[in-house]
Amino acid sequence: MAMAVVESIENLVSARQLLQTSLERSRTLASALDKMGPRLEEINQRLPSLEAAARSISIQQCASSRIRDHVERAIGPAVAVLKVFDTARELEKSLLSDPCSDLFDYLSVMNLLEEALKFLSDNCELAMKWLEGIFECMEDNAVTNDWCLLNVKKSLRILQELQVYEERAHLEGGSLSAAFRKLEIEFKQLLLENSVPLALDSLATSAAEQASVFASSSWSVPVVQKLQAIAQRLNSDNQLESCMSVYVDVRSTNAKQSLQALSLDYLEMSITKFDDVQSIEGYIDQWSKHLVLAVKHVFELEHRLCNDVFKKIGSEVATGCFSKIASQSGILAFLQFGKHVAESKKDPIKLLKLLDMFASLNNLRFDFNRLFGGEGCIKIKNQTRDLIKKIVDGACEIFWELPLQVELQRRSSPPSDGSVPKLISFVTFYCNQLLGDDYRPILTQVLVIHQSWKQEKYQEGLIPNQVHDIMKEIGLNLDGWSKAYEDISLSYLFMMNNHCHFCNLKGTKLGDMMGDYWLTAHEQYRDFYAVLYLKKSWHRLLAPLSQKGLTSLSGEDLVERLTTFNEAFDDCYKKQSHWVICNEILRENVCKHLVQAIIPLYMCYLQNFSLLVEQDANAGKYVKYSVQNLEKMLNSLFQPNLTSLGVTKQGLLLGNVKSTGRGMENMVSSLFQQKLRGYGSIKQAHWIGKIKNFVTNQFRLTLTAI
Repeated sequence: MAMAVVESIENLVSARQLLQTSLERSRTLASALDKMGPRLEEINQRLPSLEAAARSISIQQCASSRIRDHVERAIGPAVAVLKVFDTARELEKSLLSDPCSDLFDYLSVMNLLEEALKFLSDNCELAMKWLEGIFECMEDNAVTNDWCLLNVKKSLRILQELQVYEERAHLEGGSLSAAFRKLEIEFKQLLLENSVPLALDSLATSAAEQASVFASSSWSVPVVQKLQAIAQRLNSDNQLESCMSVYVDVRSTNAKQSLQALSLDYLEMSITKFDDVQSIEGYIDQWSKHLVLAVKHVFELEHRLCNDVFKKIGSEVATGCFSKIASQSGILAFLQFGKHVAESKKDPIKLLKLLDMFASLNNLRFDFNRLFGGEGCIKIKNQTRDLIKKIVDGACEIFWELPLQVELQRRSSPPSDGSVPKLISFVTFYCNQLLGDDYRPILTQVLVIHQSWKQEKYQEGLIPNQVHDIMKEIGLNLDGWSKAYEDISLSYLFMMNNHCHFCNLKGTKLGDMMGDYWLTAHEQYRDFYAVLYLKKSWHRLLAPLSQKGLTSLSGEDLVERLTTFNEAFDDCYKKQSHWVICNEILRENVCKHLVQAIIPLYMCYLQNFSLLVEQDANAGKYVKYSVQNLEKMLNSLFQPNLTSLGVTKQGLLLGNVKSTGRGMENMVSSLFQQKLRGYGSIKQAHWIGKIKNFVTNQFRLTLTAI
């Protein structure tokens, strides 16, 4: 218990001491607080200024941080721009050389330069945006460092200049502009070096030589590749027009030079000359041949080369170039010439030439469609179609008017020498041509086309029927012309000549079409008029030489009869020395019969007359002709000249001169039993019978008398 009291007292003493110590500390702290009050008041008064200063330092640190970020972001693009600019400058130096040394390397450098300039332009814009951001940041944060602001502005100006560097390179005088100009020059130089006019005069020879000439005008693969590369490069810079212009200029000039070897001056002939078809026939023939050469060689080559050079750019580009080359080098002149021919005077002789022209164009139809079928050749295509239409229309118009044209000649005068009229010779030759293997298929095709345009169907007998109508008009013309002669003997000779001309059509296309009956009828008419001619012209010469009562005649009577013969012979010979028998066989037969009829009688008469000469020397002066001279004179009759032969412009006889193999003494026993198709008027059967008997009897009497 005592122990517990002692511990309690000790605890109280300790607590008292702790309280005393705490009280002293409190007094000391209170004294210190009293002293701190004024100091805190002083600090409290200084806090606003410290707070403002601290805030200013924080803002400056933030602004510097933002500016630093902008600068760091702008450094990357700026450095890239500078590096690319240095590269571009080096590439520009490389383009100062000519592309001919290494074209593809030159093109590669151009591509790199364009890429560099594009990169430069794009990155300049990016760098400028960052610098503009720096400048705005400095202005917003009231940065007053003039040196920094000046450098930012200077950098912006440099970047602005670099941004338009690509544009300047493309302007006149710029690096790329100069490079493209060099490419154009190289393009033209390549074309000039590899453009050689075709030797068209050699193309008319063998196929091997044609292939050789054509191959020599083609381009090697390296040349084509270079031209392709330049064209594509210029196209990528929107300079294809200048490239095409150069190509068209060089190649059209070359094509012109190729065609000049053909002497095509006639294509520019005055339009007034086209109405005289005969004077331009040769030019039309040349036109057909030259058009084939131009299309199959000159334009074929140009079409292929255009495709080789421009096919990778586009077929429309190749077609456009080819169209301009063809137009400028002469295809339009060819078509214009053909148009003038088709539109000129519708002379019958022009029909064959129009068919020739149609045949040439038709043979070139696939070539024209292939070469000029594109949209770029629409003008050439339309003019070609127009020409074909004019040729077809013109040929058909002439063909349908042929009978009328023959009829219109009926009012003309027949030949004064009794020969075959040029019209007859021309028409028979003309019809033979139309019916021949060369022209009939062409004429048929033309008529089929023309009929189809009129929604009509072609009839197979159309051409033969038209020829029959032509020959009918010819027969009517002969009837009229034969009546125009005042001398009936000359009329008979005229009809004999013309019927002989028709006989000679045997074996020709016209003769085959008209038929054997038609030919036989003309043989009969030929012999019929031959008999009439001999009887009417020479029969009166035989009476003075008659042997009847010759021995009982006095010398005076002999002289009188000889004088009568001389006068009659002189009259006949003078008149008929200008007459013509065109067919050689017929001419020889007529002369032979005259000699056989006259010379023996004349020789016999002179033998009797010689007795008188022996008695009277003066009687010899009445013998005007010796037997030899008289025979020579008879054989010299009826000789033709060129005008009476009926020679065409082509130098061909329009009548197919052939021997009938029959003498006139083999007179046919009958004449026509019905109308001769294409000739003469209708004869009644009883009249024909009388004529048959008359001719047969008179022919025999003539031979007997002769």
